[in-house]
Amino acid sequence: MATVLSVHDRRILTAVNSGASSLSFVGSGFIVLCYSLFKELRKFSFKLVFYLSLSDMLCSFFNMVGDPSKGFFCYAQGYITHFFCVASFLWTTTIAFTLHRTVVRHKTDVEDLEAMFHLYVWGTSLVMTVIRSIGNDHTHLGAWCWAQTGRTGKAIHFITFYVPLWGAILYNGFTYFQVIRMLNNATRMAFGMSDHAYQFDSRTDTKALNRWGYYPLILIGSWAFGTINRIHDFIKPGHKIFWLSFLDIGTAALMGLFNSIAYGLNASVRRAIYERLELFWPERLQRWFPNSSR
Repeated sequence: MATVLSVHDRRILTAVNSGASSLSFVGSGFIVLCYSLFKELRKFSFKLVFYLSLSDMLCSFFNMVGDPSKGFFCYAQGYITHFFCVASFLWTTTIAFTLHRTVVRHKTDVEDLEAMFHLYVWGTSLVMTVIRSIGNDHTHLGAWCWAQTGRTGKAIHFITFYVPLWGAILYNGFTYFQVIRMLNNATRMAFGMSDHAYQFDSRTDTKALNRWGYYPLILIGSWAFGTINRIHDFIKPGHKIFWLSFLDIGTAALMGLFNSIAYGLNASVRRAIYERLELFWPERLQRWFPNSSR
């Protein structure tokens, strides 16, 4: 017997989607604004974070404006959302690649690869979006614009989104593992040296870089329930599980917020914000943050 989401359930899921997407839009938009305002942040490494945040911001925006009652607009919105969401997790792979090439392979030519990064991210996103349109069922609409209703459409949607997504997760995980292992080896070597200042710098760098190991968990946490929901929907079409859909919608829509916190709110951004605020409210900041150092 088919289990269909009620009107009340769909309203709840729509509200969750809008609320979570709004948080992601604000978070990623804040990083875009910081990059635009603070010239000292316009380094190549943070430029990649800017492109990631820009993709998240546009993905979140179009994720909020979908209306399944409007056919053409809904499909257009669905394709645009697909495009920028794919671009988002592809930009995370360029960040991982840059770190690996710089830290592990000791290359300094990453800035020369920016054009290739754009071709790779935007080109792949466009190809995946075009392929996705092949199996789209234009006779029915799901609960939201991004969903596919036909069996062929569901399979193509999975192939053009979730397969490259989990490929990106595996690549990022393997890359960050190599980077962290390299840094840990450097730290162990530093302990055997007599230069205590070098030891301190190595421990500080390792502490700052070890958090990169959690970056792949952002994509896993954002899309694990969505992947499970897509597989369940393909195996048992018409049997919707409300709580699974709730977690699917909620975690996926928060990806932009998670990325903005993990990738964007680093020490450089916090320092730039603090310096600007100090120009306007120096005494108040000293009272609030008496031990703050720039």
